[in-house]
Amino acid sequence: MTTMKVFRCPGRHGYAVEASPFLPNRLACAASQFYGITGQCGETQNLLLCSLSPFVSWQWGDGLFDVAWSEANEHVLVAGGGDGSLQLWDSANQNAPLRVAKEHTQEVYSVDWSQTRAENLIASGSWDRCVKVWDQNLGRSLATLRGHEGVVYSSIWSPHIPGCIASASGDGTLRVWDVKAAACRLAVPAHKAEILSCDWCKYDQNLVATGSVDCSVCVWDLRNVTQPVSQLLGHSYAIRRVKFSPFSRTVLASCSYDFTVRFWDFGRRQPLLDTVEHHSEFVCGLDFNLHVPHQVVDCSWDETVKIYSPSCLAAAP
Repeated sequence: MTTMKVFRCPGRHGYAVEASPFLPNRLACAASQFYGITGQCGETQNLLLCSLSPFVSWQWGDGLFDVAWSEANEHVLVAGGGDGSLQLWDSANQNAPLRVAKEHTQEVYSVDWSQTRAENLIASGSWDRCVKVWDQNLGRSLATLRGHEGVVYSSIWSPHIPGCIASASGDGTLRVWDVKAAACRLAVPAHKAEILSCDWCKYDQNLVATGSVDCSVCVWDLRNVTQPVSQLLGHSYAIRRVKFSPFSRTVLASCSYDFTVRFWDFGRRQPLLDTVEHHSEFVCGLDFNLHVPHQVVDCSWDETVKIYSPSCLAAAP
């Protein structure tokens, strides 16, 4: 494995990181002071960090738990905060967010920007058990999706089907939503524990992965959810995030509270490709670089963001 670059963020604990969909050398990290646990809004100064040239950071008065780049404007990104807000940021403006929306009544733990050409929308998932849909300007929300009986930890747009969102919750279910109808089309009792993350396969519109507190990653075919296509075991603590590779149908990565990142190919008899142990705290954020094959970025509560190329990905077919 080659570690290409390490960003150190003293006093800031990484929750999410996302590589730019436009530029190969740009990423954003949502981070929180005091692990995002203590303090009230206004008491702490937390940062949204961007590896631009030069390095840019923004301050916000509460923990930031997720970040997503616009799919239409290379300078714009959205973040979700512990104060229930979504903030729209512009990398060309270091002073303040372009807009702030606050409809959620509890922490916003997930934000995602739609990827299909038919729409330019934002989804947010909150501890208030709701998923909300917004336009690209963060005006009043366009839809509120209700049905989860626990915290919503993850809400992800389908990269294939317009107006379709998958969400993962503390109630142990994976849900698939029709945004236009504001209706849940499928509820999968995917785990017997909280689900902290989900992601869509980039090559198959029917495949979704879930990562749970039960230490397992499950891959689901939405056409038949009686049992997972694959169950990936190896983590020793809760799985914080799962991400499908943008370069392979069966390759995905997971990061965990066990301080590791694991790479899997569920098309193989022995699916675990590699375990990367280069953090000294919870690993919470994870992404693949669309522009640099086999390059991965992650972030941790150990106050670092790391960019590297696992050799196992180059060897995978």
